[in-house]
Amino acid sequence: MSDARTHRDGSQEGAGSSRDFLREEIDNDLKSGRYQRVITRFPPEPNAYMTIGNAKAICINFGIASDMGGHCHLRFDDTNPAREEQEFVDAIKEDIRWLGFDWGEHEYYASDYFPQLYAWAVQLIEKGLAYVDDQSAEEMRANRGTLTEPGTNSPYRERTVAENLDLFERMKNGEFPDGAKVLRAKIDMASANINLRDPVMYRIIHMHHHRSGDQWCIYPMYDWAHGQSDSLEGVTHSMCSYEFANNRPLYEWFIEQLGIFPSRQIEFARGNITYTALSKRYIREMMEQGIIRDWDDPRTYTLRGLRRLGCPPEAVRRFWREVGVAKRDNNIDIALLEYCMRDQLNKTALRRMAVLRPLKVVIENYPEGESELLEAVNNPEDEGAGMRQVPFSRELYIERDDFMEDPPRKFFRLAPGREVRLRYAYFITCTEVIKDDHGEVVELRCTYDPATRGGGSPDGRKVKATLHWVSATHAVQAEARLYDRLFNVENPRKFPEGGSIIDNVNSDSLEVISPVYLEPSLAEAQAGDAYQFERIGYFCADSRDHTSERPVFNRTVTLRDTWARVQKQGK
Repeated sequence: MSDARTHRDGSQEGAGSSRDFLREEIDNDLKSGRYQRVITRFPPEPNAYMTIGNAKAICINFGIASDMGGHCHLRFDDTNPAREEQEFVDAIKEDIRWLGFDWGEHEYYASDYFPQLYAWAVQLIEKGLAYVDDQSAEEMRANRGTLTEPGTNSPYRERTVAENLDLFERMKNGEFPDGAKVLRAKIDMASANINLRDPVMYRIIHMHHHRSGDQWCIYPMYDWAHGQSDSLEGVTHSMCSYEFANNRPLYEWFIEQLGIFPSRQIEFARGNITYTALSKRYIREMMEQGIIRDWDDPRTYTLRGLRRLGCPPEAVRRFWREVGVAKRDNNIDIALLEYCMRDQLNKTALRRMAVLRPLKVVIENYPEGESELLEAVNNPEDEGAGMRQVPFSRELYIERDDFMEDPPRKFFRLAPGREVRLRYAYFITCTEVIKDDHGEVVELRCTYDPATRGGGSPDGRKVKATLHWVSATHAVQAEARLYDRLFNVENPRKFPEGGSIIDNVNSDSLEVISPVYLEPSLAEAQAGDAYQFERIGYFCADSRDHTSERPVFNRTVTLRDTWARVQKQGK
């Protein structure tokens, strides 16, 4: 049995990791002989795109199975044709592979089990444990009772077995319209657990199914399909979020009554991430309001959005590993994810120079019409990344924020009469400030010291600041999209009565800057390529809009380590 998990990128997880309560429970099941091996499953409904919240379940189920020498099934719980599409099936598979996991030959669909589920439903009817109910959804809801009051038996609860068998078959044959009848389990309308008060097993839906076509017009409810699908596949451990804890008695009741393979359900904390709203309902609402463009908007924290943002999959896996597995829901600071992204990109992203808010610099003592190539490091964290050449010329761009005409005491960057270092290049001194008719600084005149080529001074003099730059003559023009958190409060799902989540949207969550000026090597960037724009942050070429003719770069994360500050404050 392997203790480590190797991903397609060569990275490993699991070796030497702490044992959480899920692993302890599974270990105990193996030691006791309850199960001989570990089989888990990830069972998404294909009705939307995956979010970083879903990634937790993906990492847990695939990770534990691999760590313990078992395997994880990918099963689509496609039991509602009104909401499910093949598009989502394909997207979910793509997202799981992007995260670094693979299900191999174990791809399943609940819809493939419809014949067996129907046969088992018939079996429960024959045992007097299921019946056809003619009540409307509103009537059933009214008769369900409350947490303190029992429910009321349906007037159709005592139908004979023969009558129920006949009606259920006619439901299957399409003789009744949508909503006319349902099949319910016959358990206990007075149960303290409301989920056991005769739950619905089947409803009538006359709608084309993306996989089974028009073969069926009755579709199983989640609670009926899920546990039985687990059993059919021999799933040993059905791990799900804690919101399903009250469903576990029903999960076990169905398995017990049918006498089938006893899969075990175990719940874990879902985890709420600050400054996010991962509900698909909220995401749809924001798309309808025009706040975000689509499901792959980098601010949504869907996995498609994170991929477009430039978040490495290793960062997502590490994030959930750092969070750990708890038994109760907890609040997770989004700064931890930003830290994981920053730390991973620091190791892998190529360094490049880019100027987002340019201020022109003319080096008056540099020869006109000439340029030279300077050596620059691709990644100081990776010797194998090598070097690149960056062109230097008489006219440059620096960041406007790197100059102040009347600087305060602790401002060490460029100012009149002050000398600074240009990264990989020379020492320069500002000699003149050019302003427009409105008094705005539009250009700096400087001199350079030819003896400081490479950034060092033969006479040993020191400067207190190093600035990035690009050659104005050679610069590539591009668009930069500076993404920030979509919400301006930690819990955007909390808003005043009568309000909506829209009230908590950060109006500055996206700033688009164009043109920005990049060193010429970035003309070769391909969609998805990651870079550190030195002194600015981590960026990637946008997967949707970036082209060689119109480069577009998304800011993945800033260089500011908020998480480190949070940790320091917590000590």
